[in-house]
Amino acid sequence: MVKLCESYADNVALFRETLRVAESFDILEKRLKIGEGEITLFYLDGMIKDGALQKLFMHLLSLKALPDTAEEFLVSSMPYVESEVSRTGDTLVTMMLSGAAILFGSTFGAEGLVIDVRTYPARETAEPENDRVMRGPRDGFVETLVFNTALIRRRIRDTALTMHYQSVGTASKSDIVVCYMADRAKPALVARIKNKLKALKTDALTMGHQSLAESLIQTKWYNPFPKIRYTERPDVAAAHLLEGSVIVLLDNSPAAMILPTAIFDFLQETGDFYLPPLTGSYLRLVRHAVFWLTLFLTPLWFLAVLNPTALPAWLAFVLPKERGELPIYLQLLLAEFVIDGLRMASMNTPDMLTNSLSVVGGLILGDFAVQVGWLIPEVILYMAFVAIANFTQTSFELGYALKFMRIMLLTLTAFFNVWGFAAGVLLIILLIATNKTVDGTRSYLYPLIPFSGKALLSLFVRRKKRS
Repeated sequence: MVKLCESYADNVALFRETLRVAESFDILEKRLKIGEGEITLFYLDGMIKDGALQKLFMHLLSLKALPDTAEEFLVSSMPYVESEVSRTGDTLVTMMLSGAAILFGSTFGAEGLVIDVRTYPARETAEPENDRVMRGPRDGFVETLVFNTALIRRRIRDTALTMHYQSVGTASKSDIVVCYMADRAKPALVARIKNKLKALKTDALTMGHQSLAESLIQTKWYNPFPKIRYTERPDVAAAHLLEGSVIVLLDNSPAAMILPTAIFDFLQETGDFYLPPLTGSYLRLVRHAVFWLTLFLTPLWFLAVLNPTALPAWLAFVLPKERGELPIYLQLLLAEFVIDGLRMASMNTPDMLTNSLSVVGGLILGDFAVQVGWLIPEVILYMAFVAIANFTQTSFELGYALKFMRIMLLTLTAFFNVWGFAAGVLLIILLIATNKTVDGTRSYLYPLIPFSGKALLSLFVRRKKRS
């Protein structure tokens, strides 16, 4: 614990030692003479606004004398708007390491000033690559926390909008902001999230939002369904705030956490609200249909292959005329793994080659797999549909949850036929129904459980907004 004392020289020496100024090239110490007094500033090179600090130095050097107290100096001689007096040494250290400048004066005693001249390297607030819209704004969250809060403030100019700041991590001291509308969010939910963040005992949130999510919600390794929905769009975050949700922003992360989250929330997309109600409703129905086909298409087809006599005559065309050299169950598993391999390869491929290599690789592998008998055309067709259909929703976590459930259904069907398929469906329903949300009281199956007809209808029909 860093404790300030009444001696100016001792405070400067204490911070010089605590910050290890002599060992770190980017921690700078600047001493200025003001009349008969003296001030010392500590700041981080590369994280301060050079122009603002230079003008501040010019102003300080023009002073004739130092006021008797830090509070008086702040009121009469500090022109910078974001500055405050602190009597806590730990706070001064944390603020300096966050990028602010701290100032000690020979007449200030056991007090110091925090001058928030920090600035962080930031990219442009461009539209997120995985959540694009045909119409609507083209800005998105970035890795700088204050930029993200400003993007939300720009959309909601209401005094009820609250930005509650907290710091998490004994080493990282990561900045976290809990955003909510004081008159719309449930007070119990807000208090629960704040208390969970306050009670977190962790060294650092090394993996950003994922580390935070794992700390907020106790997850079961066998349940892959995501408990938190993320967005990189400020308009989506603003819309959920106005609906009573809570948004959690984390410094160094361009994603916002939307709390609480139910399974059906993942089936709503931003683009639906930038199109007429009829078009938006149609797209929602298509998205729901594709969502369930992604999960059940290949298991149902495999079940039909195992029981060809159970199919009506008009569906006989779906049965393969050839079985290939490998069992169809292994063919489906192989296709699942190959698709993931191609996806990982495309992520590590230079941008100019990504699209061409993905398409060419898929065509070549598919063609040769059919020629040598590893795969049959039907397997490639259905798995290609499943792979493309995964892009109809933006949650990678949900996409892989569906993949794991699909593989489980295929495996149970391969071993136990119809009974295995039925057991797999029941197990999926059980995993979804028992999944916990950060709220602790809201069901993951809302609005089915508890039932809300109005909310359920809004999942399928994009209603016209009333003024």
